[in-house]
Amino acid sequence: MLYLFEDYALDPDRRELRRGAALVSIEPRVFDLLAYLVENRERVVSKDDLIGAVWDGRIVSDSALTTRLNAARTAIGDSGQEQRLIKTLPRKGVRFVGAVREQQRPSSAMDAGSGKLSRMSPALPDKPSIVVLPFANVSGDPEQEYFADGITDDIITELSRFSELLVIARNSSFQYKGKSVDVRQVGRDLGVLYVLEGSVRRAGDRVRIGAQLVDAASGAHRWAERYDRKLEDTFAIQDELVRTIAPVLVAHLNKAEVERTLLKAPSTWQAYDFYLRGSEAVRAYLSSYDAAELHEARSFFVRALSADPHYARAYPDLSFTHFTAWFNHLDSDFRKPETLDEANRLARKAVQLDPNLPRARAQLGMVLTFMRRHDEAIAEFERAQALNPNFNDWRFASTLVYAGDAARAINVADALVRLDPFYLPLAAGFRGFANYMLKRYQPAVVALVEAAGRAPRQRHIRQWLAATYAELGQLEAARGEAAAVLQIEPGFTIKGTAMNFSPFRRIDDAEHLFEGLRKAGLPEQ
Repeated sequence: MLYLFEDYALDPDRRELRRGAALVSIEPRVFDLLAYLVENRERVVSKDDLIGAVWDGRIVSDSALTTRLNAARTAIGDSGQEQRLIKTLPRKGVRFVGAVREQQRPSSAMDAGSGKLSRMSPALPDKPSIVVLPFANVSGDPEQEYFADGITDDIITELSRFSELLVIARNSSFQYKGKSVDVRQVGRDLGVLYVLEGSVRRAGDRVRIGAQLVDAASGAHRWAERYDRKLEDTFAIQDELVRTIAPVLVAHLNKAEVERTLLKAPSTWQAYDFYLRGSEAVRAYLSSYDAAELHEARSFFVRALSADPHYARAYPDLSFTHFTAWFNHLDSDFRKPETLDEANRLARKAVQLDPNLPRARAQLGMVLTFMRRHDEAIAEFERAQALNPNFNDWRFASTLVYAGDAARAINVADALVRLDPFYLPLAAGFRGFANYMLKRYQPAVVALVEAAGRAPRQRHIRQWLAATYAELGQLEAARGEAAAVLQIEPGFTIKGTAMNFSPFRRIDDAEHLFEGLRKAGLPEQ
């Protein structure tokens, strides 16, 4: 069933919200809340109703519920002040009051009688494009999921190094993990020509990897292979996959480029295994901002480097764990100069060991930004993109905002979204922050509400959202976000915390942020 209101179309089955032909980016929990309100629009929905339906009865604070309601309103062009579509009735609940028309979704991909596609999709690029779906873990052991995911991740990384290809980012491809999918629909969803899928079976000291390349338009198989090897040969299998797949996609790749771009395998298997476990923990941390997950990630990276001190890939991620502990109030490393120095040392070690590793350049660029060495930071990100034109990272947007080039930061964020439609919350956060710095407050709110909904414990996102609401004159919403900032960081002050963690090149940019925080009611000192 489709629910049509104003120029929006809500599709609960496909979990899509569209405005006209454009897909509206909306956090999953916010989508569920909006869908529940629309489907129950004939009555006032109580707080308990929402918590039971959307959060499965778990305890949810009033501020968290308000944040999700504001995000739902923003997604459909409403606001807490206007309440044109979603109205809060004090001491009663919430009701969707917009006029809604129900329509059956066409059973086929074509609208009945119209000849038009019922589902819009990204335009196909003018070069070969591919998504690597998560390889299935068929080992019979759920504990081996990280291993299958790591194999998938590495193949994505390898293919991304070819400038002739458009490769969908891991975060988006992993939205299909564990689901039965039609590869033709995946191709339409992500705007790609090819889909790579496969499976991994690990038993004892042996691993079997199967892979097949599918034409996303026709569903026809273009190539398939199975590899049955010893565990220590896993890296050679990955190399074979890339060497075999790339020529199918790009006719003119030459052997020299292939050899130049392949990553070096670590000399010790254990290092790779610990690295994969650490990477999974980092991804979990970037949504939860739970110190335990960050500490778990750090311990795995330390163990990886104990097994192989020359394993370059572990150093930038270990650097990130120190940087984010310095940046966020998680433990005693918060704001300690030596913590940032350690992040710098580890990032430089990564670049020293492998100057051609884009992630190492990106992490070094991030650290240099907060050391207020802006030109050097930008140069590191530009080197990363020269090494791999498909490399896009939310950290580059951050660096550009603080360096005073918010317009370019938005371009970087837009490119990231094309390669990764299910981008990390911080990507949306810095997209919103860049818009704030350009005084484009309405698009800033849209991005920041989404980011806050997906990562409610990320203090910087909440403070940028507070400042944005304040600049829009929505002081009640601004004070709500300011309260959330103080709940996350009780000692937050503008002259202390905000100024220490806002390394702007230009004084005017810094004052623009600080003035918004003052209007939101955050303490000066």
